[in-house]
Amino acid sequence: MAAKRGTKTSMKNMEKELLCPVCQEMYKQPLVLPCTHNVCQACAREVLGQQGYVGHGGDPSSEPTSPASTPSTRSPRLSRRTLPKPDRLDRLLKSGFGTYPGRKRGALQPQVITFPCPACQGDVELGERGLAGLFRNLTLERVVERYRQSVSVGGAILCQLCKPPPLEATKGCTECRATFCNECFKLFHPWGTQKAQHEPTLPTLSFRPKGLMCPDHKEEVTHYCKTCQRLVCQLCRVRRTHSGHKITPVLSAYQALKDKLTKSLTYILGNQDTVQTQICELEETVRHTEVSGQQAKEEVSQLVRGLGAVLEEKRTSLLQAIEECQQERLARLSAQLQEHRSLLDGSGLVGYAQEVLKETDQPCFVQAAKQLHNRIARATEALQMFRPAASSSFRHCQLDVGREMKLLTELNFLRVPEAPVIDTQRTFAYDQIFLCWRLPPHSPPAWHYTVEFRRTDAPAQPGPARWQRREEVRGTSALLENPDTGSVYVLRVRGCNKAGYGEYSEDVHLHTPPAPVLHFFLDGRWGTSRERLAISKDQRAVRSVPGLPLLLAAERLLTGCHLSVDVVLGDVAVTQGRSYWACAVDPASYLVKVGVGLESKLQESFQGAPDVISPRYDPDSGHDSGAEDATVEALPPFAFLTVGMGKVLLGPAASAHAGLTGRDGPAAGCTVPLPPRLGICLDYERGRVSFLDAVSFRGLLECPLDCSGPVCPAFCFIGGGAVQLQEPVGTKPERKVTIGGFAKLD
Repeated sequence: MAAKRGTKTSMKNMEKELLCPVCQEMYKQPLVLPCTHNVCQACAREVLGQQGYVGHGGDPSSEPTSPASTPSTRSPRLSRRTLPKPDRLDRLLKSGFGTYPGRKRGALQPQVITFPCPACQGDVELGERGLAGLFRNLTLERVVERYRQSVSVGGAILCQLCKPPPLEATKGCTECRATFCNECFKLFHPWGTQKAQHEPTLPTLSFRPKGLMCPDHKEEVTHYCKTCQRLVCQLCRVRRTHSGHKITPVLSAYQALKDKLTKSLTYILGNQDTVQTQICELEETVRHTEVSGQQAKEEVSQLVRGLGAVLEEKRTSLLQAIEECQQERLARLSAQLQEHRSLLDGSGLVGYAQEVLKETDQPCFVQAAKQLHNRIARATEALQMFRPAASSSFRHCQLDVGREMKLLTELNFLRVPEAPVIDTQRTFAYDQIFLCWRLPPHSPPAWHYTVEFRRTDAPAQPGPARWQRREEVRGTSALLENPDTGSVYVLRVRGCNKAGYGEYSEDVHLHTPPAPVLHFFLDGRWGTSRERLAISKDQRAVRSVPGLPLLLAAERLLTGCHLSVDVVLGDVAVTQGRSYWACAVDPASYLVKVGVGLESKLQESFQGAPDVISPRYDPDSGHDSGAEDATVEALPPFAFLTVGMGKVLLGPAASAHAGLTGRDGPAAGCTVPLPPRLGICLDYERGRVSFLDAVSFRGLLECPLDCSGPVCPAFCFIGGGAVQLQEPVGTKPERKVTIGGFAKLD
């Protein structure tokens, strides 16, 4: 009994879902429009007549969506006829099947009938056949009938063939399209006749066909076209209109759609506490909106009355603006409140969905559940990403009464700041994240800003994405400390003033370095010809000045060329873990090598090293000393990336891995454009060095390295060139300077 009472309550609460948007009465023979909304057949015919379409609404006495709906003009065996054989389909194709009935190929473009949908307020195209090309929503009819029976709408159903007074009907016949009492059913279905084979049904006032029929070919639908999102029959499959479309059996579409709808409905029913909480929050927001709106109106009225008769006309317009804003918000909040109330168990949309899930007819279910699933999906998304449809604050309605009297005629509400614009040229991630932005030119000023950020690659958690927030940021930049390495952060910012918060800026995505950032300075004590290396005062930039030797080499170009390798090292050495640093190479540099190496080998190789012949000298492998003759398996003590003349030279292995080929094949190596910044990632335990594009973090080269001792950054110059270390975003590390034998912190 309790279950029955619950079912009746559920049916009563979903009456809104069963009302036709045209006549506001329960659906009668509803048709499914191309926009997935429903409308009564009689209402649709009336609307088309008002639009000036004559003869496209179908015969009122017939049911254009199903041939089985007129059993008096059709044999019962025709509704159960078998599908056409393949040879018949071939004959239909060869005979020009695919054209519209009654129209020759090459005829003029037929008239396209448009129907103004009252639900979505849009014009939908019905094609040249009008309502005759629409399916009838049999599932919705069954739900309406069950609803009528549960609430006893219209009283008992009487036998249509009894003599007055008629008895209460106990059976119905779809073939005869009538309701019978027990005696009349036996009388009109005698044994030994064809009518005796009619299957009795429950008494009803609306007779429906047993299954959905194709409105074009009067065949039972057996497949579902995912491209057109329409049920089709066997003949529809071979039409040119569905050529190349993705068509699946109706059983597959039925199961897939039912699983999706069941999953979404289970989620909503499993979160009834959340629904109720959000409903309470919306109700509180409505009350707060009413109170806040009333307070805002009173404040504005008091200010405007104090300005005198000159502001009387302005006062009316301001009150009207507040009223419109309040009504708009209340309307949006009320609509959202109604939507959430319909998500309660047994109410509205949920109750309707529960009834639709009882549908066992697969084509009918697919037809009805397609629109329902979209609504359930939107309701699920609204439940997950819940946010009141309107703010209850009316702070933007406050007036600035400190302006001069000459501006009284222009008095208006304060405006919130417009969405800030992220400065992508100055925003980057290194040891910390530096975010910079600006307001549009004509935006109202902002008192302060709110910065929000989150990791996009963090493990997925139930519910909406959670943003971390930095409140009341002064200025137009912010520093986010201690970001996770090897992650992608998305950031946004919005301004705030007396009127409230403005819109968010566009999201900006930043990649953080793959390892902790290594801070170091350049040390020019090692290497040759120190006079050719100009190190900046802050020891974070170096420039190689070739001087006279390069000019002499250019003059002796045909006889020989001797160039020196100038080396500068970092003042720190890595002995464990993973480290990352970045630098920018001047695109005009002749030849620069950026990398790392064993500290002992670097000092041994470049402390007083002789000049080498030609710029093709390669110090990045350590093999020039004959080390490859001693042991082939020994790891190289150096790892360098060669940069020159705005290009990055990739070795044969890197070229083959990247799919790059030169004129001589992958063995010859290839070049790629020099990125704005180069990143070096050292994995000391694995003995690997990776060279990256520090902007996009795209890998350029990875090579092994001997990490048997301390490893330090190194930069080699052959000819003119310049390198700039990337500045740390946070606090700069302390630098030791030796003055007169005493160590002093700079």
